[in-house]
Amino acid sequence: MTNARRWPLGRCLGSAVLAAVTLLSSLAASAAPPAASMPAFNPLKTFAPFHYQYPVNRYRSANGLPGPDYWQNRVDYQIKARLHPDSKTLDGTVLIDYANHSPDALHLLWLQLDQNRYRSDARGNFTRDKMPKPDQHTRGYDIKSVEVEQGGAFKAVHYQISDTRMRVDLAHALAPQSGKLRLRIKYSYTLPGRFGGRTDWYKSRNGDVYEVAQWFPRLCVYDDLRGWDTLPYLNNEFYLEYGDIDYRVTVPADMIVVGSGELVNPQEVLTATQRQRLAKARKSDATVMIRSADEVTRASSRPQGSDTLTWHFRMHDTRDVAFGASKAYVWDAARINLPSGKTAMAMSAYPVESIEDGSGWQDSTQFVKHTVEYYSKRWLEYPWPVAIAEAGVAGGMEYPGIVFDWWKLGGSKLYGLTTHEIGHNWFPMIVGSNERRAAWMDEGFNTFVNVRATLDYEGGKFAPKSDSEYAPGGGNPVDEILPTLADPDAPPILTRPDAIKEKYRHPVSYFKAALGMVLLREQILGPERFDTAFRQYIHAWAFKHPSPSDFFRAMDSAGGEDLSWFWRGWYRHNWQFDMAVTGTQRNKAGDLVVTVANLDQLVLPATLQVTWDDGSHTRIRIPVATWLQHHEFDVVVPGKKQVKSVTLDPDHVLPDHDRRNNSK
Repeated sequence: MTNARRWPLGRCLGSAVLAAVTLLSSLAASAAPPAASMPAFNPLKTFAPFHYQYPVNRYRSANGLPGPDYWQNRVDYQIKARLHPDSKTLDGTVLIDYANHSPDALHLLWLQLDQNRYRSDARGNFTRDKMPKPDQHTRGYDIKSVEVEQGGAFKAVHYQISDTRMRVDLAHALAPQSGKLRLRIKYSYTLPGRFGGRTDWYKSRNGDVYEVAQWFPRLCVYDDLRGWDTLPYLNNEFYLEYGDIDYRVTVPADMIVVGSGELVNPQEVLTATQRQRLAKARKSDATVMIRSADEVTRASSRPQGSDTLTWHFRMHDTRDVAFGASKAYVWDAARINLPSGKTAMAMSAYPVESIEDGSGWQDSTQFVKHTVEYYSKRWLEYPWPVAIAEAGVAGGMEYPGIVFDWWKLGGSKLYGLTTHEIGHNWFPMIVGSNERRAAWMDEGFNTFVNVRATLDYEGGKFAPKSDSEYAPGGGNPVDEILPTLADPDAPPILTRPDAIKEKYRHPVSYFKAALGMVLLREQILGPERFDTAFRQYIHAWAFKHPSPSDFFRAMDSAGGEDLSWFWRGWYRHNWQFDMAVTGTQRNKAGDLVVTVANLDQLVLPATLQVTWDDGSHTRIRIPVATWLQHHEFDVVVPGKKQVKSVTLDPDHVLPDHDRRNNSK
């Protein structure tokens, strides 16, 4: 997600480029305390045995991949809902088919009721820096009935609501491994305005725009790690089961609906002209207008003869769906070319105010198209038929197959936001990590892959213009992270997201987590080993639920290194890194001996460069293993020539908090 200023609940960074404002404003001005105040390096602490949070078993293997008995439950949804623009309400009925694949008998179910986050008594109001105004709240969900199908008929069951969760008590336990049931819930709620953040509505010149998400009761995950995972919805995001979702949304006939998945009934809700244009777009790499700006106010751009229309969508193998609705939408589309030879559709829907001369939302569909094609080629092929960018006030928020992006952007900022939010289709929509417990596994991974996608777009047209391609603030990222590493109050990456203060959310969950991936790829494993290991992790955990321990083990095993020292220093702790050149001398053979030292608790591989007086260089790689038994180490550099300089990390790629001691 993105931009906490535009999105009160705060969350996902729009892109590596957009991170600059939030990141730089949240970090301290100074980099680090002087070396004299730092603790001495203790190898036994850095290299102590690393205890993974979750153990190896038959469900999760030692190589970080799903085990032979891995299981997860499945949830399929059928939803019929109606949006009432006049009252800003939505009512619906959801049929939930739940399959218990666990080895446990289930006597109850837990569901998520996210709309209760907007109640005045919601727990999340007390975790914010400032409580919302009283008139911003809604009443949350109005649950009209909860029933379970028994003997071909639905019967009411006992349920209890606690904040954003609902417990449903079953009359008969759901059998292990093969138990199934159907649950029916009737409900309604009032759509929150701008306070909604991830789900909201706002006014545009030609009509209100609705961004509708978290709009039906959804099952909590029951997994092998903790049974029912019932963390309440405070401000951080989601953990959901996979299944198929078939949904129908009834709206006034003059409205356009864009939603996750594929539109099943275009002949009922689109004009003949729009259907023809969509058919053209399916074969076009160039953007095709489905509904132009000039047509928005024309009655002929909507089917005539009915007051309302029902839009029917279907999405397979997904953890969620969302949709946008408005009579103000301009709508365009283009073909997405996938590595397998299959195609999908890129689409954008936006009000006329989002069109800017030279660069505006008219470019959005090409941004979506490039992003999906790039990630499909590099990591895993996009699995769904459509990818949509919708323009609104959510700032930047992602759901499977659709993203809500800020409606007043263009150029590099819109590209950066688009590639970040669309990138979330891979993390966590496909690789289904638990965002409420490990936000860095979607935000950090996604920010990391965004940079490569940006470099790939039109020769790096929107890439940061700096000495390092990974710098979200336009400078060198290893310098930008130093204030966070030096801040004694900065939380480690593995901190529960709800406990991370807003000022640290982007620096830690996004930037530090992404920089950790950069260090792994560029400095520790190397691109070839890293890419192979990370790609294997993505493919193995697609549509499954990896934990942090699974990721760590997967990179250890496929990367061919014991990385426990890095997991401990960079992820479990917020340790600093400081290497130094402490002396030079000649040995009896006349070769140069350079004494290097590790002064703080984090260790990293480093390059030592000796520059000779004739301008030539000698480089020696100092591995992490150097520090298993040493605080200092003498590095022999063959050569009898006069020395001009000796420098550690000459390429400035390591987050060394005090570079003044790196040279002699």
